Amino acid sequence: MRKLFFQCLKMTSGLAALSMIAAQSAIAAPDESQLNQPQGETISPEEALGVLQNRPTLKTPLNRDTSKQFRDTGSGMSQVTSISELRDVSPTDWAYEALRSLVERYGCIVGYPDRTFRGNRATSRWEFAAGLNACLNTIERLLQENVAVLREDIEKLKRLAQEFEQELMALKARVDNLESRVSFLEDHQFSTTTKLKGEVLFTFSSASGERAIDSRQRDAIFNFGADGRRATRRIDDNATFAFRTRLNFDSSFYGKDRLRVRVQTGTIPRWDRATGTTMARLGHDASNDADVELNDVYYRFPIGKFRGWVGTNALDIDNIFDVGNPFLASSGSGALSRFIRRNPLLFRGPEGIGAGAEYKFWDDVFVVRGLYLADNGNSPDLGEGLFNGSYSTGGQLSIYPTDSLDISFTYVFSHFTEDDVNTSSSNGSRVASDPFFDVATNRDSYGITGDWRINDTFHLYATGAYALARAQGVANPANGEDRRGLGADLWTWTAILSAVDIFKEGAVFSVGGGQYVTAERVETLPGDLQSIDRDTPYIIEAQYKYPLADGILLTPGFYTVINPEGDEDNNTIWVGVLRTTFKF
Repeated sequence: MRKLFFQCLKMTSGLAALSMIAAQSAIAAPDESQLNQPQGETISPEEALGVLQNRPTLKTPLNRDTSKQFRDTGSGMSQVTSISELRDVSPTDWAYEALRSLVERYGCIVGYPDRTFRGNRATSRWEFAAGLNACLNTIERLLQENVAVLREDIEKLKRLAQEFEQELMALKARVDNLESRVSFLEDHQFSTTTKLKGEVLFTFSSASGERAIDSRQRDAIFNFGADGRRATRRIDDNATFAFRTRLNFDSSFYGKDRLRVRVQTGTIPRWDRATGTTMARLGHDASNDADVELNDVYYRFPIGKFRGWVGTNALDIDNIFDVGNPFLASSGSGALSRFIRRNPLLFRGPEGIGAGAEYKFWDDVFVVRGLYLADNGNSPDLGEGLFNGSYSTGGQLSIYPTDSLDISFTYVFSHFTEDDVNTSSSNGSRVASDPFFDVATNRDSYGITGDWRINDTFHLYATGAYALARAQGVANPANGEDRRGLGADLWTWTAILSAVDIFKEGAVFSVGGGQYVTAERVETLPGDLQSIDRDTPYIIEAQYKYPLADGILLTPGFYTVINPEGDEDNNTIWVGVLRTTFKF
């Protein structure tokens, strides 16, 4: 049998050619006008069909390793009418003549989208049987259309069909079973355009230290002890166990677009309420008492060489701009702290409703992005709306010179109305968050982010930003406290080193730190209690992401807040976290 197998292989189709057909899981119909006429003794269509009729018939060749390609049949593979169209086939290849016979005599080959044949890949009896069946189907169709075939080819195909009879029968059973299962799924599917993706977090967390005090008002409202230090109160050492659930409904109408609708609920606490500072917040808190809310509603779509976004709820800056930070940007599987996830001066601000776009050029080495997002763009009230309320607008230039290096330059202009000022994006002291006491404020932010994949194990991410905040209004019109023109300088930076595949494939150990948004200059009016941050607040975070199984990720870690609220008189705050992420 083995001798017969290889003789027939050399003289007709060739193992590589049949394997190619099976691997692609699709046989394109040949154009008879482009096929070469066979040279040699031909056989009548009636006689040839009689030779081949006693075999199991399949509608489609099946390969256990190519089930995805079955679903994608016809997506990019194209008919080969000349062997010269295959870039990786040359006349010196041992199966060249066999392959040419299939291509030019019977039109029995389709090529990969990049016009390659990939004939050196290994094959199995299952793949060979599937490829053999594909050629038999093609030849039968030619015979039914009265196209002449060589007698010797039919005889050899008959012997191959007899040798692989059991495999062909098994393939037929598998195809029939697959068709039955596909019909069942089509009858019971949720939607032809929408996929449901879910994420559930279980988080155990606890904080320790002393409650931070707002340094900007320390001299006015707080008493001092006998040692000259302010009286403080220890954080209640209460451990918490809570959850967050997200259900994403992702719809695509023509393959390259996505409409996302997210439903969210959760009970994960905001640690600023217990610690006295937003610097201690978790990166995935969801303290809404398990009330269900509609979290995301936005649409992403291509426009020629552009890609656009439009959203009516929770369309954020980080959805459009490249944040970098590939291992820690996600709220469900990224950093444990809120600050480490992304640069607060560049990728946070008034946002939620609006639009954005990106354009790639020079072989995708350069990408330009722009956006306009409003906080209350759905409100017609005075001082709100799409253009009269708080908003953010800006642009980003990203450069991807190599596969291991990404650099982005970002500018964002943000306007905060007087009742919505948060210039640190809840990632700094109260001074940095509201430098001018509830006055409408503009913020110009400039920054850079960079990713460097040092090698297969280590990955370095860093970002830094500067912002100029400027007061735009009058704090107390009755007293004539006009703060227009006052300014403040805000700074922040972050650096993270990640090690991949530590102790297990897919595991990531990360350690990082940075400087919270710090007010290093604040202009005030005479009598104001406002002042710059006395000291620089820092954060250090360490975590280990360990995949327990597909769809289950365990992340233990901690972060520590040094000089909370920009005041060294506030003791260091520690937050320990054990997060379990379930994805489905």
